[in-house]
Amino acid sequence: MDPYFIIMMVLMFAMLYFFMIRPENKRKKEAQNLRDSLKVGDVITTIGGIVGTICKVNESTIVIETSADRVRIEFTKWAVSSKNVAPEQPAA
Repeated sequence: MDPYFIIMMVLMFAMLYFFMIRPENKRKKEAQNLRDSLKVGDVITTIGGIVGTICKVNESTIVIETSADRVRIEFTKWAVSSKNVAPEQPAA
């Protein structure tokens, strides 16, 4: 076999790792850290686009309130897409 062919194959696998596999693993780890850090009072967005405030955290699920009329919905933690900043409450 040609040594240049072997070097090219190794370089292609290294590029594949650094440009595709490594960033995906990093995104998965960040998403898992986000889900592990959820606590009561956090404002979150689900993968379905539902925004709400966490009112209960279980081992694998969370319960959120989605609006002012206190509608509560239970989701699995993997359905959380992002953690948002809680809106400022106007001073009365």
